[in-house]
Amino acid sequence: MGGVPPHKPDPDKVRAALDEQLTALDEPPYDGPGHLDALLGACVAVVLRAYGRGLRPERDTARLAVRHLLDRLATAAPGRTVEVRVPPYAAVQCVAGPRHTRGTPPNVVETDARTWLELATGRLDWAEAVADGRVAASGARADLSEHLPVT
Repeated sequence: MGGVPPHKPDPDKVRAALDEQLTALDEPPYDGPGHLDALLGACVAVVLRAYGRGLRPERDTARLAVRHLLDRLATAAPGRTVEVRVPPYAAVQCVAGPRHTRGTPPNVVETDARTWLELATGRLDWAEAVADGRVAASGARADLSEHLPVT
């Protein structure tokens, strides 16, 4: 990620957000492995379940899930050529190539949290998401299809 370390949230805060989301879904508290990657993976799964039930996920849990998968993208496709934005949760720069230094990057991908989670986990195809207008991708290098899914 261009020398910037991935975001590392506090595992206790991740577990609290995860349990809050599970409670909102009327599910029991998380009882899986306590290491950070497992907790973040569980956040992704539970947020996708909330969306699947037509519910709005808890903000902290959604933020953690989005950030986790953006960090995985940035790790798998290091660079600063494309900026991927998932407002209001997070943005990362990724993909090798020419680096921009000022103003709006020439290659920008922007989408909502649900679409990002579905793309990053392979539940949604890149071309389909772009064609449906669920992803705004501008710039010659803004096609992320070769980097998805990230899980």
